[in-house]
Amino acid sequence: MLICRNTSLRPFNTFGLNYLADTIIHLKTEKEARAIFSGEIKYRKPLMIIGGGSNLLFTGDFRGTIIIPGFGRTRIEEKAKDHVIVSAGAGIRWDRFVEWCCDKGFWGIENLSGIPGNTGAVPVQNIGAYGVEVRDLIVKVRTIRTSDGKVCNFSNEDCRFGYRTSIFKNKEKGRYLVTRIFLKLQLKECPNLRYGTLNEEVGKTGELTLTNIRNAVLKIRQGKLPDPSEIGNAGSFFKNPVVTGEFAADLVKKHHGLPVYDENNGMKKLAAGWLVEQCGWKGKRSGDAGVHEKQALVLVNHGNASGRDILDLSEEIRRSVREKFGIELEREVEVI
Repeated sequence: MLICRNTSLRPFNTFGLNYLADTIIHLKTEKEARAIFSGEIKYRKPLMIIGGGSNLLFTGDFRGTIIIPGFGRTRIEEKAKDHVIVSAGAGIRWDRFVEWCCDKGFWGIENLSGIPGNTGAVPVQNIGAYGVEVRDLIVKVRTIRTSDGKVCNFSNEDCRFGYRTSIFKNKEKGRYLVTRIFLKLQLKECPNLRYGTLNEEVGKTGELTLTNIRNAVLKIRQGKLPDPSEIGNAGSFFKNPVVTGEFAADLVKKHHGLPVYDENNGMKKLAAGWLVEQCGWKGKRSGDAGVHEKQALVLVNHGNASGRDILDLSEEIRRSVREKFGIELEREVEVI
């Protein structure tokens, strides 16, 4: 366990914002976590748990305690004829885990390549890309309850996954520390190439392999999403709005070219990036806060923007989309 006082948050948020935290506690083991949450070790409230900080927007110093879990190791928990159960500690970089699974020939996770952040945040956010969400793969999430240090396991159903959300992000927010996730992957080929751009990119390789699909996903992402190490950003800032089929049909009549995707129960998902771009925001900037030139869904820090600068820009974007399309964009990024 490493306890740091009055520490910069710059290394722990991908926007690169240089605010301070009263206390940051780096945990290496579940035993250390249980000691804190059972009351053996005192900490200043409020408490916040973060991983790679790839989905956060700080707007000021944090007057409390930040917990950063560093639990590592990947494991094969169970192997059957046609599938395998694997697990990863919360402190592992998500893309390293995806790479490990692909190298071992485990199918189902490859479309989630290149997503930044740590594994512990994956079930909280229910990350997704190119037709796959992590809820399609998770069988269990191991946690520690922050009120008393008790170990609690959540089944897939218990997690109450929704579009970019889960029980850990809403009803039970801050009440559980994710320590390990368990996923069911396939040993037989089961590619998901229903997204046209991915299918096209994989087709250029001539072979349908895990490595080629992963590399295709990485190439597409790198072509339109900026590297946080080069320019501060948190990936997609807004969620793709989900609307009724009737509402989507009316919008398509008025705005030709609007991308629409099928969801459950007749609902439709719209492309938030397209909506933002149609409002003229792509590549625009206000001071050092801006919208990425290649992907309108990504807000960036050109160097010295404050968290408030970025938040204010996002509110201007939401206002313009509301006025033009009658849609209220919801932030995917959490504002602190």
